[in-house]
Amino acid sequence: MIAPDGERLGPYRLLSRLGAGGFGEVHLALDPEGRTVAVKILHPHVAADATALTRLAREVETMRRVQGPHIAEVLDASMEGARPYLVTRYVQGRPLSAVVSGDGPIGDDDLVRLACGLAEALTAMHAIGVVHRDLKPANVILTDGEPVVIDFGIACALDSPSVTASGAVLGTPGYLAPEVLEGAEVGAEADLFSFGATLAYAATGRHPYGTGPASAVGYRVVHHSPDLEGVPGWLEPMLRECLLRDPAARPSASVLLARLNAAPVVQAVTPRARPAFSAAAFQDAAGVPDPRAAGRRDARVKDAPIRGVHGREVQDREVREAHIQDAALRAEVAGTRGLTTREWRPGRRPPPGRPSAEEAREHRRAVLHRRWVVGTGLLVSLAAAAAERPLPEVSLLLLTGYGLAMLADGGIALFSRRNRSRMIIDVAGAAGTVALWAVLGTFFSTFTLALALGTVVFVLVAILVAS
Repeated sequence: MIAPDGERLGPYRLLSRLGAGGFGEVHLALDPEGRTVAVKILHPHVAADATALTRLAREVETMRRVQGPHIAEVLDASMEGARPYLVTRYVQGRPLSAVVSGDGPIGDDDLVRLACGLAEALTAMHAIGVVHRDLKPANVILTDGEPVVIDFGIACALDSPSVTASGAVLGTPGYLAPEVLEGAEVGAEADLFSFGATLAYAATGRHPYGTGPASAVGYRVVHHSPDLEGVPGWLEPMLRECLLRDPAARPSASVLLARLNAAPVVQAVTPRARPAFSAAAFQDAAGVPDPRAAGRRDARVKDAPIRGVHGREVQDREVREAHIQDAALRAEVAGTRGLTTREWRPGRRPPPGRPSAEEAREHRRAVLHRRWVVGTGLLVSLAAAAAERPLPEVSLLLLTGYGLAMLADGGIALFSRRNRSRMIIDVAGAAGTVALWAVLGTFFSTFTLALALGTVVFVLVAILVAS
């Protein structure tokens, strides 16, 4: 059942439907403070599984601790009621799958930024003890030339027999690791396989294990080698290691990130010193041990202390600031390529040169005020000029009333000391209206003015109805 636009779900007001997946439908929404967020409403057959919801509610506490510029952070969740939902940061951009299918393979510096960004995102997730389990091109949003990973941890949390039997697809063939397809125990290594497949698709424009029925693609994943023809030489060896069938032979996200940072092509894209991201930095900020040393995911989540982000505020801030500096550094090299985003990122100020939300609202109010003064002035001058000969008292009343209204508005702006330019616009509008009235009354007949007034009123009514 599709939620109607404008409906409220908890404290969130749904604006428009963005799409749907195996677990639920996603809506663009506003939080109580008027900021954009993404709300994923779970499908009824998923919400009916009490065990899966309990597991997801427990995992949300861990998922909320995952922070970083390349991750759509989990902000809130409600697993109660008829329609459980999950709230994440809204990322304005295009999925990697749409970019590649529409524009072709990712190349040169963009591929460097994609590889480094995804590696940083996996490092942050794995350090907290979260496994994405469904990393694929559709779950990577490209915004401002940088990748942002969405929907992390949901597939693992909802991996329930009843959910699967109801029709929810836990992963995408060709990007799921062999151990997932074989039903073996799944850990962070599965995300490295998905990383390799996703980067191979981005670099070549082809699915590394081909297309066709899910069973055929899954068979190739388990028994065949990936198609990496066309992958740049600096990236191919790392992707081959990530796509090894043995999970233990794959590099960890932190090792992969260190190797990427040391690659000459990466250093050429980011000539200034790049912050040294490592699993240890994220572990120190999160207060959890190394994921690979601590065993598989279920044991890590069970044993890891559930502490809020504020418990290690200083260290968390240092890690986030390092991420932001790194992203800004690569974006500066990228120049103006990529998309311009306007989404809210928790705890961050707008980049230099971009107005804050309050400044944008003030600018919008000023523009609307100027348009209102000009539009009403034109309407009043036309009406007063048309009524000057047959009804001079009405003409005088219109001009006097409009002038007093503009003077009152300008006086309020003057005494409030917030926007004195508004007073100037009001006075200029009143003077301009009187001047236009005099010109129109001198050069045009009453019939012509009445016809013009009727036309303007008709256009305004049509615009209002259309709006």
